[in-house]
Amino acid sequence: MSETCNQSCSSCSQDCADRTEKQTDFTEQPHELSSIKKVIGIVSGKGGVGKSLVTSLLAVTMQRRGHSSAILDADITGPSIPKAFGIKKKAMANELGLFPIKSATGIDIMSVNLLLENDTDPVVWRGPIIANTVKQFWTDVIWNNVDFMFIDMPPGTGDVPLTVFQSVKVDGIIIVTSPQELVSMIVAKAVKMAQMMNVPIVGIVENMSSFKCPDCDKEYKIFGDSNIENIAAEYNLDILAKLPIDPRLAAACDGGLIELFSGDWFDSVAEILEKDIAENDNDIKSEGGNKVKIAVAGEKGVVTGHFGHCESFHIFEAVGDKIVSSESVANPGHKPGFLPNFLNDMGVNVIISGGMGGGAVDIFNEKGIEVIVGASGPVQSAAEQYLSGALKSTGSVCNHNHDHGDECGQ
Repeated sequence: MSETCNQSCSSCSQDCADRTEKQTDFTEQPHELSSIKKVIGIVSGKGGVGKSLVTSLLAVTMQRRGHSSAILDADITGPSIPKAFGIKKKAMANELGLFPIKSATGIDIMSVNLLLENDTDPVVWRGPIIANTVKQFWTDVIWNNVDFMFIDMPPGTGDVPLTVFQSVKVDGIIIVTSPQELVSMIVAKAVKMAQMMNVPIVGIVENMSSFKCPDCDKEYKIFGDSNIENIAAEYNLDILAKLPIDPRLAAACDGGLIELFSGDWFDSVAEILEKDIAENDNDIKSEGGNKVKIAVAGEKGVVTGHFGHCESFHIFEAVGDKIVSSESVANPGHKPGFLPNFLNDMGVNVIISGGMGGGAVDIFNEKGIEVIVGASGPVQSAAEQYLSGALKSTGSVCNHNHDHGDECGQ
């Protein structure tokens, strides 16, 4: 044990004998209604290198490639993600939890600026409160159907990065740097922290690499010659991208238009992340068959007779005939044609309900989603019966000539 040890293992990353004996699992589970496949942290040992820019561009890139992206802004004292996306609305909550704000293209975002009354209000909090706020962004926010979550870390290797690495199952980190010689030392600190916390390093991104004059097309190394190759070689890191100094990027961030900016810098990173997802899906299939996602319209845990006005949709993912995960998604609202498209966007293959209007059935059929009507009983039992082949559709639909109007979802 170090002579300076304060006996607080929860805020220490040293691997001493005492710690081994008393080691505690600090991992926190996400909200029970959350569904998150991959979590990538964007880190650097110092501020001002462009972590928020890289985080934003990665989320935009994955969203453009057909994946569901999310950003958890862990930089509590210097949040800039909402500004880059032009978000002015405030986050809302109900008895279930806190809901992220969707950007113009559907990226889920949670940041402390979405909770403050004014964007310019300073966050004058002590470290433990800041760290606990970040933890609550993981445990209390309902992250629905997220393929890739990117966590925009604060600079350095202090309380918040430590809290994230201990509390959240981070699948990998991307280190952001700039060309200055000083930064190589800072990168080394980030690498060593990741190694201490057993977090895989996806690679390194160099921001502000160079500036190309728009008049003469000459390239200038404003911050000096790049040292990224030496850093990458020393720590066996992949160089993922080199971002130029581009005034248009700054203007896009300042104007809240980062989603409209075009650039292919992160296409190679996207391919790496997509490969990881594909390998995971293949592993699941090898364990027992094809994957299917079943939605059951429910009310208080049982199958509802009125699809459109159900309380929630219980989503079950199954491999073969076994359910491997489940989540509950509140009904986002009933209007003609909306819910079939909503469930299709979630990747649902089968919808189970007690009753449903003919219009909704037609839309589901057009999208290749199997419709099972006439079901009853507990929602999970209905899903299990479907998987075993015991649940068949009655084939009957509501014609809406009854006292509950269009409640069946036409």
